[in-house]
Amino acid sequence: MEVRLSVAQCLRTLSSSADHADKIEALKTLNSYLDDAAGSGATCAEREEFRRAHYSRTLRVGVGLLQADWMSAAQRSQLLDPLFLKGPPDQALLVLMEAVTQLGPSAGLDRLVSVTESFLQSGRLADLLWSSCLQPGLPGSPQLGEALLARLAALPDITANKLHLSNRPLFAPQRYYPLLASEMLAALERTCQALRDGTDCSVTFVAQTLGKVCVQGHSGAVLAVMAPRLAVCTRSDVLWQKVCWKLLQNVPERWLDGVLTGLVQAVKSPEAFSRIVGNLALTNKKAQFLLTHKVLLLQYRYETQVLRTVLGHLASDRDRRPLLIQVLRSVSQAWANPSAVRHTPLEQQLYVSKTLLLTVSLLKDSELQELRSDLLQCMLDGVQSHLDSSVVRVRTMGMVVGECLSSRMDINGTKLRFEYEQDEETRELLSLMTPSLSSEPEPDDGADFAEETREPSAPSTTTQSKPLKSDPDPDLDSDDDLTPYDMSGDQETGQASPPRYLRDCLETLMSSEDSERVELSLRVAESLVRRNVFAAKEISVQMTKVLLHMEDKYSIDGFLALRQAAMVALAVADSVPVTQYLTAEFYSLNYSLRQRLDILEVLALAAQELSTPFADKTAPSPAAASELTSYQANDPAQWRQVVEKRIQSKTRRISKGSTHRGTKAAPNRYAPVAGYFFFPLLRNYDKPEVTFDLLGSDHLVLGRLIHTLGLFMHLAVNAPIAAQMGAALLDFVWAVRYHADQMVRRGVLFAVCAVFLSMPSQSLLLDLNEQLFETRTWLSDVAEGDPDADCRALAVQSLVLLDNSLKKQLQDPRALSLES
Repeated sequence: MEVRLSVAQCLRTLSSSADHADKIEALKTLNSYLDDAAGSGATCAEREEFRRAHYSRTLRVGVGLLQADWMSAAQRSQLLDPLFLKGPPDQALLVLMEAVTQLGPSAGLDRLVSVTESFLQSGRLADLLWSSCLQPGLPGSPQLGEALLARLAALPDITANKLHLSNRPLFAPQRYYPLLASEMLAALERTCQALRDGTDCSVTFVAQTLGKVCVQGHSGAVLAVMAPRLAVCTRSDVLWQKVCWKLLQNVPERWLDGVLTGLVQAVKSPEAFSRIVGNLALTNKKAQFLLTHKVLLLQYRYETQVLRTVLGHLASDRDRRPLLIQVLRSVSQAWANPSAVRHTPLEQQLYVSKTLLLTVSLLKDSELQELRSDLLQCMLDGVQSHLDSSVVRVRTMGMVVGECLSSRMDINGTKLRFEYEQDEETRELLSLMTPSLSSEPEPDDGADFAEETREPSAPSTTTQSKPLKSDPDPDLDSDDDLTPYDMSGDQETGQASPPRYLRDCLETLMSSEDSERVELSLRVAESLVRRNVFAAKEISVQMTKVLLHMEDKYSIDGFLALRQAAMVALAVADSVPVTQYLTAEFYSLNYSLRQRLDILEVLALAAQELSTPFADKTAPSPAAASELTSYQANDPAQWRQVVEKRIQSKTRRISKGSTHRGTKAAPNRYAPVAGYFFFPLLRNYDKPEVTFDLLGSDHLVLGRLIHTLGLFMHLAVNAPIAAQMGAALLDFVWAVRYHADQMVRRGVLFAVCAVFLSMPSQSLLLDLNEQLFETRTWLSDVAEGDPDADCRALAVQSLVLLDNSLKKQLQDPRALSLES
């Protein structure tokens, strides 16, 4: 009763009295209830009653005094600041945050912000969390608890929204959340010490604070401070382990995702993660789902170390090993699923492959024997599904995983072996089968390294010193001192010589059984075609047919490149007949997929060469021209040029225009024949043959065909036939725009980009007006939801090109008049 009357009198004095001395005495009286010293004049019961019933009301009055100007800075620091820094920290934080949001820009707000900064710097957050550990019922009601959690987790947002550019550096997320993490660690240390002393504690509020902060996206900053410290403390202290287990058990399930995913990234070893988490995956279904399914299968943004940590945690304890077997079954099913191989992003397939290899490497031999049949079925189905893909990385991934699985199972001593190119990705997958050491390696001894670095130089020194020791005998004949000629790089000269005429070259390729003559003919075929264009036109189709059906019977180096170069030269020299033959043969019977792909590559390279400007070979080069004109002494124009050059060399100019001569205009050789390259390939695509089903199983050729057609469309820019080609190409790709294979979808989107880039904008708006809206809707869906990143990027690029073309056309008044 006396405390209530005394506090009421003091607050009345502070609110209404005009005497500054009375106000100062009232503040001293209020501070006496917060002073724990023996001479404060207040009993323990009075101080407790003041903190419980009157402290918040006193702080609100103190906020008003912060805006008063009658107090000096020293008086504020002695009488007002202690009111906020010595009382119950939970009530002080709530009042401070409420005042920050309510006050406008003023000197009082600046003083309030300074008090809040002192509140954080003086360790009051640790006191708040520690008081919650001692009093589980803090702060008295669920509503106040939620409010306090919200203020603790969102303090940087509250201050930034109010202070804007005047915000203090301590309130920035980069500094506040590491500070909050340190204060939570301090509260946990006090908890461990209290438990050793026999005092009961609760970490529920600390767990809620950790979950609230992590779910708001600050798990990285908080756990980067907490995880290393917890890993060290739990290494040799069982009590710390139990406190950490209790901490994670008390995190609400709706916030457990952010805590565990952040913790598994911050901890550097499976052992440390196991000490901190314990058997949470066995007691909490949400944690079990996160660690055995979500982190390993649904999310694929984590580093390989995260996979090692999670799987190592599951494998490190006998009670948790059944979860490792469960993970192996689910991951093997996902990896071998053909639908997943076709429809999931490439990054996720790589992530699942890493998870599978790491899981298999952690199995014991007894567990491997029990799961041998499941793993064998997974290996057979998964390797087949990956090899059926048209993406090289997917096929290589299937080969590597298949080799690793067969090596680990060791079925009757037989192991799978594939041929693939080693790169960083394959080396990483192969390294996952080797268990990594979790402990930090000890630093190497510098002496050993020095010895290793010195050893390679010893042989070279002795080698260099040997000639110096062997002095020549002066009695020997001088002819013996001659150095022998180095013939190590010489090559044996064959008896055959390369053909000099194109028909001889064709005859050799057709009928000769001499491997040396065939190789020489193949190597000079391209140059003969390009030097003898008229002769090449007479036998172009016949020679193309021979080259297309030619096999590498003699293992010639660079056989495919030489054959392709010769066929491209023929297609350039005699475009129409050769192109008609190749496009007709593309849909013929009894051709392998390799030959059909060769046809598309030859056509694409020939179209690219024809579309480039053709240099006039009859014009002499500058050097040759100077040599020819040096003898023309009687030509008056020559003397005039010599005089002009001398005048220019003696004349000084302040500024001089550009002397660079523009590129000489040349006709586009591809534009007149673009239709011969393009339209025959659209003729029979929907007619399945006995050995060729373009819309069925041969999706690899379909994807390459669409890419080639898109290239033809792109090279036909500004050609008269471009509008007709664009309309036909859109009709063709529209039927396969939802193809399951990602290479086909990439080809479709590339073709659409080529149409929008090469087709005149006027033709887009007039000829394709009905299709543009539907095409735009489809492109928007692909840009948002396609699993392949390249498809999404191409869809965005197509939308940009379409918008630019339409905007350009709609801004042209002549186009609008034509349309109307």
